[in-house]
Amino acid sequence: MSNNNSQPVFILKEGSSETKGREAQKNNIFAATLVAQLVRTSLGPRGMDKMLVDGLGDVTITNDGATILKEIDMQHPAGKMMVEVARTTDNEVGDGTTTSVVFSGALLEKAQELIDKEVHPTMVIDGYARAAEQALEILKKIAIKVDKDDKDMLVKIAATSMMSKLVAEESKELSKIVVDALLLVADNTSGETKIDLANVKIDKKPGASMSETSLIKGIVLDKEVVHSSMPKSISKAKIAIVNAALEIEKTEISAEIRINDPLQMKQFLDEENRMLKQYVDQIVASGANIVICQKGIDDIAQHYLAQEGIMAVRRVKESDMIKLAKATGARIISNLKDLSKDDLGAAAIVEERKIETDKWVFIEGCKNPKAVSILIRGGSPRVLDEAERSLHDSLMVVKDVLEYPYIVAGGGAPEANVAFKIRQWASNLTGREQLAAQKFADAIESLPITLAENAGMDAIDTQVNLRAGQVEGKKWYGVDALRGGLADMSKRNVYEPLKVKEQVIKAAIEVTNMILRIDDTISSAKGGGAGGPPGGMDY
Repeated sequence: MSNNNSQPVFILKEGSSETKGREAQKNNIFAATLVAQLVRTSLGPRGMDKMLVDGLGDVTITNDGATILKEIDMQHPAGKMMVEVARTTDNEVGDGTTTSVVFSGALLEKAQELIDKEVHPTMVIDGYARAAEQALEILKKIAIKVDKDDKDMLVKIAATSMMSKLVAEESKELSKIVVDALLLVADNTSGETKIDLANVKIDKKPGASMSETSLIKGIVLDKEVVHSSMPKSISKAKIAIVNAALEIEKTEISAEIRINDPLQMKQFLDEENRMLKQYVDQIVASGANIVICQKGIDDIAQHYLAQEGIMAVRRVKESDMIKLAKATGARIISNLKDLSKDDLGAAAIVEERKIETDKWVFIEGCKNPKAVSILIRGGSPRVLDEAERSLHDSLMVVKDVLEYPYIVAGGGAPEANVAFKIRQWASNLTGREQLAAQKFADAIESLPITLAENAGMDAIDTQVNLRAGQVEGKKWYGVDALRGGLADMSKRNVYEPLKVKEQVIKAAIEVTNMILRIDDTISSAKGGGAGGPPGGMDY
């Protein structure tokens, strides 16, 4: 940059770079659409998986949009914004991450077409914003209200989210497990349903087939019984949950005891034993036959507990202790002197079982558990990791419906319907906003077309037939990727939460508008870099 006297004026540090205007916009849009293309082929039940290898050689195989983008070390700032869209959608609704990124990419691609025709980005942003509002209204009007007690419908919704995952073969059994788990932990107060997914503990262990995945109405602890003489299985369990140590704790300051004759030594050890026996007597007096301890249990205390026929588990994680208290109805005790029978939890059975090479403690058959465990089985650790991600998405989707009980059919049917109605609505708009609204319709229509392409169908035929179906009033007419054709998706029992569709549109519009507003990208130089004298200007 130079002043009127043609002298150079440096306002950026040496080594910094700047791209302005159309070029900056083009770069950002191009980077964002590349990210969308990266995950585009993984959309839908016929989508492909990605193999991601990190710097340490660890492999992740997934088609989950959020996981793919999280694992990639994205460099471009516009690309990072697309990653944030996937992350936000994942955190908020748990599903629709790939859809939101593909839709954002399509919106930006269509925006570039308008910008090339001299339509100002602000006009595009305004048109997109109005079209998005209209799209949300259309979705609300066509949504179906769900009865929260309709278990069959909830199972269909859970199964739909699994159809695009590795676990699709077992989706029927797994979706029942997901629905049962959430109905158990759901908190229904004053007509509203609230669910904390932290109350559904997911454990995974390779070695068996995925069909052996099970729901435990209680908690699984990846610990073993502390003493070999203790019982390994107890029915009608009365459980004491203690977060104090059952051992003589060392003093915080260094202490020295001088012992002059052996009798004193014996008295000292006897006193320790007496204190430990006292701890055990307090547990026995409460009527507990199971002790779950967050801290350590002394060998002597273990011996006394074994003599009384009490099963004990030690060094249990705090998060598991909290879940266990919710599952069994027990109260976590910090001081053994406070322990009474009212503080005990109940379970039908507590048992140590061998799972592959490890021994785990199963606390099952809790009467009204507010925390449960799902034990996933599978052939290999990588399969288990993807199964866990699939189950998380499914849990989130059913949670969305229980908290906001509205659904739409899947297979791109609602998107096709929205595109059709937006085009009708846009014809009444004036000015250049009309062009942007029509491009919004094209972008949202690209979602069912991508589903069709990923299923090996012809994109042009799909587009023509979808539009014809909407003209005939078939609002749930969408892409049946599994059978390779178009169909009424409500009759195929393919359903998705309205909340996911709304979040996809909101997140995509926000990031699109943010990227379109950028007309100047300034990259600072790394390191010190001499940029002239203090003040940053040089005359």
